[in-house]
Amino acid sequence: MRRDDGVVEKHPDQEVRDRILLVFNTLLEQKSLARVVRHFHDQHLTVPRRDRYGAIQWRRPTVASLGSMVKNPAYAGAFVYGRTRSFRSENTGKIKQRLLPPNQWRIVVRDRYPAYISWETLEKIQQMLRDNHAEYDRNKTRGVPRDGQALLHGIVYCGECGHKLCVQYKGGTRYLCNHLRQQHGEPVCQWLPATAIDEQVVQWFFEALARASIDISARTLADADANRATVLAARHQQVQRLRYTANRAERQYQQVDPENRLIAAELERRWETALRELREAETQLTHDEHQAPVFAIPADLLEALLDIGPRLPELWEQRLFCSAQKKTLLRSLLDKVVVHRLGGRRGDQLQVRVVWRGGATTTAALPVSVGRFADRTGAVQMEATVLRLAREGQSDAEIAALLTAQGHRSARGVIVLPSTVKTIRLRHRVLNRESQSHPRRVAGYLTIPQLAEKLNISRHWISDRIHNGTIVVAKDAATQCYLFPDNLETLRQFRQLVEGKITRLGGGKGHQDA
Repeated sequence: MRRDDGVVEKHPDQEVRDRILLVFNTLLEQKSLARVVRHFHDQHLTVPRRDRYGAIQWRRPTVASLGSMVKNPAYAGAFVYGRTRSFRSENTGKIKQRLLPPNQWRIVVRDRYPAYISWETLEKIQQMLRDNHAEYDRNKTRGVPRDGQALLHGIVYCGECGHKLCVQYKGGTRYLCNHLRQQHGEPVCQWLPATAIDEQVVQWFFEALARASIDISARTLADADANRATVLAARHQQVQRLRYTANRAERQYQQVDPENRLIAAELERRWETALRELREAETQLTHDEHQAPVFAIPADLLEALLDIGPRLPELWEQRLFCSAQKKTLLRSLLDKVVVHRLGGRRGDQLQVRVVWRGGATTTAALPVSVGRFADRTGAVQMEATVLRLAREGQSDAEIAALLTAQGHRSARGVIVLPSTVKTIRLRHRVLNRESQSHPRRVAGYLTIPQLAEKLNISRHWISDRIHNGTIVVAKDAATQCYLFPDNLETLRQFRQLVEGKITRLGGGKGHQDA
């Protein structure tokens, strides 16, 4: 408030000063204006606002009202001029105002007014509010942690082009770099499976916590108890103010002339409203005083909580934290994560680099699933090992276990599957039993694998069209295989089907019609 002599001082009402401090402290704790508003609504707390005549009015907080308060440099004791610039909109031609960053303000005079917060705290709040905007294309901010399975949303970057990755939940959780496609119509830079990346980063996070030996001390509990005491103090001040308002309304009603019914009715209504608000505030205060949690804990239990760092992975897996809380915990140590697929778009390894708070980095190569076995690193060596061991008489399961121990993987699994070994072995016609060779070769006919090899197509492509009726053929009773005449006409009709020149093919052992 500005006095008659021009000196600016804080409002003389203690409740007003305490409520303003509560707004700033709650914002620093909750990290979001929307959460501050929700917290005040849950606690049935109002905030002081001036009406057009300069009088204090207590109203329910909104994001706009609290935003105008926490962004005002005067609460940090600074006089500021020129926080906005006028510009003409290219679309409408109208004059608009643009809010400038603090380093572009025209005049800044610090320590001009009595401050509620420091200038450093104001800068921290400004940066936090800018980060809360999820407008990645324009300001590249981290965004406020939200619900969603992708734990690195907002802090993961593309190692190929340097832009922030967005999240796509269609067909599984994955990180997608689509900046170049949006801006220039180029193909998607890269898309990466999110689950494997998140699991690796979370593991590093747990290791960092274990090395840091986090100490959960009584100070944390004292902070929580102080926050509770601050809220209850605000509730007491609110009750005291409402009690004074009710008493004043009663005095005004008692002093009015009873014959002036219009004024008497209005004053009676105001008195009843004040009493109702007072009763509601007193009831809520009594409820909070009895139901508020007690943060003081026994010393032995506090000692047991000191090992929470090593136990955090267990609590993490027990789903005691929601996704937003997990993201907040990760961001307490992580600055950003840079990911890059090695070996091109079909590579089976990702390079993951974590930039920690303070500038330290951790880098590692992470194996991921691919669509084809041929895209796996070391696929040629693995195939040669499978054939050598199979010819020596080892089973598919034994070969798969040995390859897994050597660090190999299937295309989509974290281990080598016996089915992968079997597929490689049969593709090279390495059979475990002689009986397996009889149905594979029938004189004058082609089986599905033989036909697929001649046409240079996938055997699954033929099997799928047999099952959906595009290719009409019955199994041979003797061999229990689908057999096709081994002639040029069969190959010609299948090539027509592959090229889309015909839509249905009827054939099999003994006949071939399109």
